Amino acid sequence: IGIQNFEKLRKEGYFYIDKTALIYKMVKTGSYYFLSRPRRFGKSLLVSTLEAYFQGKRELFEGLAIAGLEKDWTVRPVLHIDLNISKYETAEDLSDMLNDFLTNWEVVYGSAPSETSLALRFKGVIKRAYEQTGQRVAILVDEYDKPMLQAIGNEELQRVYRSILKPFYGVLKTMDGCIKFAL
Repeated sequence: IGIQNFEKLRKEGYFYIDKTALIYKMVKTGSYYFLSRPRRFGKSLLVSTLEAYFQGKRELFEGLAIAGLEKDWTVRPVLHIDLNISKYETAEDLSDMLNDFLTNWEVVYGSAPSETSLALRFKGVIKRAYEQTGQRVAILVDEYDKPMLQAIGNEELQRVYRSILKPFYGVLKTMDGCIKFAL
């Protein structure tokens, strides 16, 4: 297992190939990215690096290309979803995982009684995060496809996962005005 956390990598003096100029270009020239690369490519480290960037952790980027490029270091709300944690053997496993992320964000940004589904709750969190901070949200999804991959060969479970994930990810389109960046 390699190091997947940018902050740990930088603070503990590990070797890092500086790709931050490309990260800066990504953030400044686009809003939505889909990255499909093979295992062990560094996707999780990229997500962690983007999270540190959007959290305004300028000190972690000292000596890297982005330190000379970025002038503002705007702190944004970051909604980081890592679907790597669960085994996804049942529909409840996926719902529980998404519920856990939402519950944690709702502690910070609040909730509304009308938000009864996972998608409505996600929509509400994004909206309130934007309204409360005045900054558009960064949404980072790691291992987005793990539930589907775990269910290969189980058509019914894949159908159920699609019925959960489609409206959940559909929120990204609906809430475009509140989102600065999504990967």
